Amino acid sequence: MSTEVIDNSALSRFELAVSGHIAYADYQLEAARLTITYVFAPPELRGTGAAGRLMEGIMIHAKASSLKVYPVCSYAVSWLRRHPEYADQLA
Repeated sequence: MSTEVIDNSALSRFELAVSGHIAYADYQLEAARLTITYVFAPPELRGTGAAGRLMEGIMIHAKASSLKVYPVCSYAVSWLRRHPEYADQLA
């Protein structure tokens, strides 16, 4: 089982593989702003925390890349509200 979030830039999405399933977040990158447009976890991963681990990995990537994050997806917005430690990274 992988717990590493990868940036699949060819598809403009971050991915987290868990037990043969992939949770992902579509994004748009413009200048230094990373817009999260959609977060998806397959039914097999729902309730396992996979989407939360995906979001955490995205935020770590964004910080390392000096990107500000603009969440459009309702899940991303909700997750970021529950994690104020990332507030300084928001666009």
